[in-house]
Amino acid sequence: MVVTEKDGEILLFEQHEHARVCGELARLWRDDYFIGHKYKDSVIYAIDEHDNGWIELDQYPLVNEETKLPYSFVDYPLTPKLEAYVNGINRIAECDPYAGLICSLHYASFFEHYTNGRGQDFLCQERRRQNKLRQYVSVNFASLKFHYDLLQFCDNLSLYLCMNDPGVNKEEEFSWFRRGFSQVFPYNNHQKIIAHWLDRETVSVTAFPFCREVTVSLDYKTIRRSQLPSLQYQYEHSEVKQRVVTLVKG
Repeated sequence: MVVTEKDGEILLFEQHEHARVCGELARLWRDDYFIGHKYKDSVIYAIDEHDNGWIELDQYPLVNEETKLPYSFVDYPLTPKLEAYVNGINRIAECDPYAGLICSLHYASFFEHYTNGRGQDFLCQERRRQNKLRQYVSVNFASLKFHYDLLQFCDNLSLYLCMNDPGVNKEEEFSWFRRGFSQVFPYNNHQKIIAHWLDRETVSVTAFPFCREVTVSLDYKTIRRSQLPSLQYQYEHSEVKQRVVTLVKG
């Protein structure tokens, strides 16, 4: 779950919904900027489905007693989160080994600096999986890196749309995104891509990588802090709202 709060109202975006928007962004990436066209369908599938391990968890949101907010993807308890990661990658790899490889690389990257414990165990497990999956594909390093970076960029841009209050000033954005996205690409000489809100419904993107302006709609639900004791009931019975945003050339 992607969780934000504004004026006592808690906004909840399901991970798979956020991933759906990632897939929309990837589909509209300019064809002349796309590297490794042979695997394009697999890459789009990976980006569409990369968060499907969260589907079951997001149906039963839990309250973090320390923050007094629903758990988000950031602070969710590690053991069930890792299990969800594994289950999701398993499902993807069974359908498409190359998509599974990209998703495994994506999730393993979260634990590259772990030196012990469950995070390190997960990292080692996924590295073994990656070695096996590489036997099913023949792809050069430049293509694989681009596909991996594309997943992470689309992931971050979609999160940018979820985690920021629409229309927020650049200096007040969520800290992850204020200086641009960490993924860089050959088409613009590896310069950072930077997004900022022009108004509540429009986001400007520098070095615009898409073939046209992009309008996306993100479904979410809201609850009040006073409703947290009955979070499950309130979440199930809350109406679905939409955040509609258009991305334009910056």
